[in-house]
Amino acid sequence: MTTRYLHTMVRVKDLEKSMAFYELLGLREIRRMDNEDGRFSLIFMAPEGQDECPVEMTYNWDGDDKLPDDSRHFGHLAYRVDNIYDMCAHLQKNGVTINRPPRDGHMAFVRSPDNISIELLQAGDALDKAEPWASMENTGHW
Repeated sequence: MTTRYLHTMVRVKDLEKSMAFYELLGLREIRRMDNEDGRFSLIFMAPEGQDECPVEMTYNWDGDDKLPDDSRHFGHLAYRVDNIYDMCAHLQKNGVTINRPPRDGHMAFVRSPDNISIELLQAGDALDKAEPWASMENTGHW
């Protein structure tokens, strides 16, 4: 018996805001399904050339008052990046809070507009420690 990863589903409250966040991470929309009867949309986004690794965003047209909450029943999404410092600077420049800065040159955490924890991991070996990241404190939790 074999198993193959298909996707990770997260519920989103503000579709445009959430899609813009994932676009900052380098993802793009690869598929969309709008269900008129169920009044919801499923939007699949994936990194370029990695359509087999999508995030499925479920958006309820009539809203979802319980989102975003801070429950920890969902762990995190993880993405490998070419340069963790450049990615964090790019996200920060676009208004994203770096919850756990890449002090070690290897790992950082941010959160989506819907409180989904996103882990960023440096491709290959950790980068040399560098400021402002090396001395930056955590913000909130991740």
